[in-house]
Amino acid sequence: ETKDNEIEKTTKEQDVKYKTEEATGLGKAVAEATSDKTGVQEELDAVLEYLKGLEDRCIAKAESYKERVARREAELAGLKEALSILESGTSFLQLKTKRTLRGAM
Repeated sequence: ETKDNEIEKTTKEQDVKYKTEEATGLGKAVAEATSDKTGVQEELDAVLEYLKGLEDRCIAKAESYKERVARREAELAGLKEALSILESGTSFLQLKTKRTLRGAM
């Protein structure tokens, strides 16, 4: 029976040794995975921030009613001004001129 206890004790000590080594290895793997996750999360945050900037610049936003009215009024004012210039006599008219070559009469 003493021999059985000795064998069992040795077996359990070996189990503890291997389990301790395994736990140490798993601890290192967890630390490495945590470090990797932190790096990937930082990269993801940077990409998402860049994407947000692109979306702000590239995705068309609906104009508010006030903005549409102001733009339309400015456009109408410009058209009215152009029309008044065209209707007045101060527009640029090309007058017919007589051109001759030198010496030709």
